[in-house]
Amino acid sequence: MPKVLRIINRFNLGGPTYNASYLTKYLAPQFETLLVGGRREKSEANSEFIVRSLGLEPIYIDSMHRSINPWYDYIAGREIARYIKDFKPDIVHTHASKAGALGRRAAYNLKVPVIIHTFHGHVFDAYFNGPKSSFYQMIERNLASKSTHIIALSEIQKDDLVNKYHICPEEKVRIIPLGFDLSRFQENQEEKRTAFRKEYLLDDDEVAIGIIGRVVPVKNHTLFLDGIDYLVRHSTKKVRIFIVGDGESRSVVEQKAQQLNLDFVDFTAEKRKATITFTSWLKDVDRVNAGMDIIALTSLNEGTPVSLIEAQASNRAIVSTNVGGIENIVIPGKTALLSDPGNIQQLGDNILMLVENEGLRKELSVSGWEHVKQRFHYTRLVSDMAALYNECLSKK
Repeated sequence: MPKVLRIINRFNLGGPTYNASYLTKYLAPQFETLLVGGRREKSEANSEFIVRSLGLEPIYIDSMHRSINPWYDYIAGREIARYIKDFKPDIVHTHASKAGALGRRAAYNLKVPVIIHTFHGHVFDAYFNGPKSSFYQMIERNLASKSTHIIALSEIQKDDLVNKYHICPEEKVRIIPLGFDLSRFQENQEEKRTAFRKEYLLDDDEVAIGIIGRVVPVKNHTLFLDGIDYLVRHSTKKVRIFIVGDGESRSVVEQKAQQLNLDFVDFTAEKRKATITFTSWLKDVDRVNAGMDIIALTSLNEGTPVSLIEAQASNRAIVSTNVGGIENIVIPGKTALLSDPGNIQQLGDNILMLVENEGLRKELSVSGWEHVKQRFHYTRLVSDMAALYNECLSKK
């Protein structure tokens, strides 16, 4: 039985954790997998329920942090090398940037036969300034030269890696989209909607708009609030806004709300109605989506945003910035209204149209499930990955 050492940056709530967990669980017994990763950061949601619910027991590398730290990175690299020597994998598969850097270097030095890396987005847009971005591109080119294959999550991401940033040649890249268990988003929607709206004091005639994910600079919640400010000033409807998640930019977002005179409440501390409700992290995203009417995303950069896949699985209308691989996730004009990043007017108009026009909301919602149910199901992910693994091993 071939062995796979799967290395992930950290077990935070998001696509990479689901991806690594489903592959570890469902590639067995064809492949024996050892799953290792760093700890989540304090500002991130605890995602242990994802791996635990699948009966997995990952190994944690406490020294593998998100930020660059030469000492900790050195220790983490040595730990990864030790696992490679002990486990003797046929394949090392890394997920996201830090795991990709440390894991691929160790695997190459120890002559692992197959080295695969999945880009869950990239840091070349919106994260760093020009010189720093160029530095990371140089590192990724070197690491790509040590890799058997690079996995992109979408056609747009592949084009970025091959043509825009010249990370690797086209023949080295394979497109394998993420996969999830999406069936729960179709189950008991009315019951979940009623429960969520009762808990968060939502009246039947209030339109609920949610943005779900880490509250960090690249997610650009301040643009979202600019769009909400535009909505509030122009809409005839009653609206409620829900910011689901938490992170380092939370105080910045609250200050922005104050500047725009948008009242807000931390619902974990005070149970009252407000224009904007901060819920912090919620595990039952299927219930959250059921309670919403519109799901928003205003990121500066994205790979494969899980919140938009889940929104379509819930048959919810979407408004989003058009960045990264989003056009490969939604159907523009059919499941989502897209705007240019930074264009407040366009974003605000899109939100306003969806709030004012219930018929348009329903029109955008009906195609979501059909679009994602097979394309982003975990069985397709597992099948695609098994085929790639076997192809690589047969060539070795």
